[in-house]
Amino acid sequence: SFGIAFDIDGVVLRGRVPIGGSPQALKRLCGDSGGGILESRQAIELSELLGVCILPSQVVQGHSPFKTLLKRYENELIIATGKGEPALVMSEYGFKKVLSVDDYSSYFENIDPVSQYKMWTTKRESSKKSCPKKFPSYNITSDRVKAAFVVSDPVDWGRDIQVLCDILRSGGLPGQENGRQTPLYFASDDLEYQAAFPSKRLGMGAFRIALESVFNREYWGKHPLDRAGHPWFSILTRTGVFRGKENHAEIPADLVVDTVEEAVDYILKKESDS
Repeated sequence: SFGIAFDIDGVVLRGRVPIGGSPQALKRLCGDSGGGILESRQAIELSELLGVCILPSQVVQGHSPFKTLLKRYENELIIATGKGEPALVMSEYGFKKVLSVDDYSSYFENIDPVSQYKMWTTKRESSKKSCPKKFPSYNITSDRVKAAFVVSDPVDWGRDIQVLCDILRSGGLPGQENGRQTPLYFASDDLEYQAAFPSKRLGMGAFRIALESVFNREYWGKHPLDRAGHPWFSILTRTGVFRGKENHAEIPADLVVDTVEEAVDYILKKESDS
């Protein structure tokens, strides 16, 4: 038996449009680092876009490996950031005390000094006022954040870099004296990705570089980034960020093909011959 893991952006989809013969390739077999939503919702969305029945158990997102950290942080206060619903994703994984950076920063007055100039946050706060705020049973301003997770591409880079730097340098208590650096986990390290726009878009790896640059310059230290994963036989397609004739110069794959359909053809042939 064997398994195949597909990247989504630039390999199976460009924006919301299937590319590279991906529907045909997937139909022969019966995915994604985009993240920020539950595997069950991603499975439904991919099934609709590709015309193939995809089960939640078949979807592995960039943040899926965070499940392996449950024993370490299940009952600890953790912070999650990124587009979509990062805190909900982590809660569904079983983490009991998780807050989004949006919610966490709301407990610290003036932690984001330019928040009043951000129209999208102003509108969000206005809508929140119509709903009663749910207060956790623990003290957010006195409990140390034991880990921070970048679940998907952050929306508000400036605010997130500021709050994460506060957490990292203080050992989990923003505004306090320097403490032991809080563990920080990234779901992906892609510098760029291919979406619907013709040019490449900055990914989570670009946010990591920005965060590291600010933190190292401001606080004179190097922060270790924790990642989870195992090496696989990799196939690089020419439908996404990479368009070269040969292999990638810095991060070479085991095989380079034009489309995901060609990749599936190769895998099925290889497995049938073995």
